Amino acid sequence: MKILKSAVLGSLAVTALILCGCSSVKVTTDYDHSVPFGSYHTYAFEPPKDAPALSPTADSTLRASLREKLAERGIREVSRDEKPDLAVVPHVKLQQKYSVEQYTTWGYGYGAWPYYGGYYGVWSGAPTTYNTITSYTEGTLILDFVDASRQKLVYRGIGSATVSGDTENNAKKIAEAVKKIVAKFPAPQPAPIAGNL
Repeated sequence: MKILKSAVLGSLAVTALILCGCSSVKVTTDYDHSVPFGSYHTYAFEPPKDAPALSPTADSTLRASLREKLAERGIREVSRDEKPDLAVVPHVKLQQKYSVEQYTTWGYGYGAWPYYGGYYGVWSGAPTTYNTITSYTEGTLILDFVDASRQKLVYRGIGSATVSGDTENNAKKIAEAVKKIVAKFPAPQPAPIAGNL
């Protein structure tokens, strides 16, 4: 009975670890290698037309994170009227996904392996396999960086993570996705200002 209980508890721990692993933000990026990214110094935030609006918390977090992280790369936010070098266009989608975990109990019982009463026995039941199916919602944030003068996509970052009904937790994941996407932006980081080292 103890072995069965250990197997069940072990499988639950593995499932919990997998779900925790799903909560971290995974990021992929791609860019046009022919573009001189060091020439971009300004950007404007440009929500896509006819796209569903983000929640107020998500929208505020996205804009603030972009402003902060791009400023660290020497790219400041301006209005669209000021002819920015880049337009940053966000796309968001949600998708229902499923995680399937499988574990097996070996059916050890009274009078069974390794032995009982001085002789080897057989297990009291054949191995039993269980499946645990967990559904979750995956959120994907795509940030397109468009050369505003040429209307050409030059950099794309994609961040994905498990999301929930907790808006504050989802906002933290948006901030993490923006941080990771901007960190891979190909523009060189500006040199530190003397006295601020």
